[in-house]
Amino acid sequence: MTDQTPIPDDQAADDEDFLPRRELLDRIDAAIQAGDAALLNTLLDPMHGADIADIIERLTPAERRAFLTLYSGEIDGEILSEIDDSIRDEVIEQLPPEVVAEAVREMDSDDVVDLVEDMDEPERQEILAALDATDRAAVQQSLAYPENSAGRLMQSEVVTAPEHWTVGEAVAFLQSEEWLPEQFYHIVLVDPRRHPLGYVTLGRLLASSHATPLHDITEDSFRTISAFADEGDVAYVFNQYHLISAPVVDRDDRLVGIITIDDAMSVLDEEHEEDILRLAGVGDESHVSDGPLATARQRLPWLVVNLFTASLSAIVISRFEDTIAALVALAALMPIVASTGGIAGTQSLAVAVRALATRELGRANARRVVMRELVAGMLNGVCLALILGVAGWLIFGDVRLGMVLGAAMIVNQIVAALGGVLVPLTLNKLGLDPALASGTFVTTMTDVMGFFAFLGLATLVLL
Repeated sequence: MTDQTPIPDDQAADDEDFLPRRELLDRIDAAIQAGDAALLNTLLDPMHGADIADIIERLTPAERRAFLTLYSGEIDGEILSEIDDSIRDEVIEQLPPEVVAEAVREMDSDDVVDLVEDMDEPERQEILAALDATDRAAVQQSLAYPENSAGRLMQSEVVTAPEHWTVGEAVAFLQSEEWLPEQFYHIVLVDPRRHPLGYVTLGRLLASSHATPLHDITEDSFRTISAFADEGDVAYVFNQYHLISAPVVDRDDRLVGIITIDDAMSVLDEEHEEDILRLAGVGDESHVSDGPLATARQRLPWLVVNLFTASLSAIVISRFEDTIAALVALAALMPIVASTGGIAGTQSLAVAVRALATRELGRANARRVVMRELVAGMLNGVCLALILGVAGWLIFGDVRLGMVLGAAMIVNQIVAALGGVLVPLTLNKLGLDPALASGTFVTTMTDVMGFFAFLGLATLVLL
């Protein structure tokens, strides 16, 4: 018989949203305002560290200072590692040194590296001094690798076993050791020189008889990652091959650490977020917690660039002053051609940048993708030309104006579709980030070509 026990509304809502309820957030705000440390601790006690970090991030600087004064003793490594980089330094500065030291000692080595890598040297040494000698050496080893490399991303805590062990020996080892990481997914098999040879999942380990040699139950997904590999390549490998963890090796192929899926997916999220922000021209480190001055400083450079590129459109328009003066209707219709082309260019650009980021677009299929965009642009242009051409004819009573409008729309849709894919491909080939300046170039291209095609055709056909 199926259990028909009803689920309470509050529980159902919580299960559905996976977020703190609005009423709870209001009570937390009230506790902060009232300076009620006991109530604040009671409200936050059952919450996950990531949710507490979110609460800290959404507070204003003044509210954050009040919160940390009331709750500072409860800030642990889990909460500290989840706080966004943009405000983490601010939080650390306001915490008592002993709280920071205890929180750091609870963190895995990869989280400590993420915490200290952007700090000034005095602040970094203060954090490292809180670690024991072994953990401090592990963090310093990771910091020796290049920024944004797999060596910075890895954690040094790796569970290993000799290749000749059996399942029984591995299980006995796991049961007897106290230093094991809080979370791990594989046992890495190594030879006497610590060269990784394969790995065994904990599931297969527990499902196998104790007499089974470990090398008989290794996973086919096993692959190693160089400590010098770019973290973007690491995220791609994890996503492409559905990895849970991967050993990291040095130049001599010796095991130096391991990267787990949570860190790889964090990199993937950061790469996508960076691309979106760069496409919008707001800076790749923009955050909602930034102040007005920081926000303006991040956005102004690209606004200035856009100011100069927009001048190209103004120059094109100025060349057709006589045409516009003779046919005032052209001034009303120009924005339609330009804006529609801009939208089409952004559509093509978004698809191309994403495909480059996920390695779906490369030299092997670039020609096919460009031809696809060309044909799609032509089809969209024809459809829009029919709609706009007929509308222009009916509204202004001039069939030639409708024809000019339709022809300009076709030209601009083709330019937009091709520009949206060719600009990021070109930037990528030059070794530049395709998301960095593609939006400005594509918008300028569609505006200039749209105005030129429309006004040029109008000059030839209507005057």
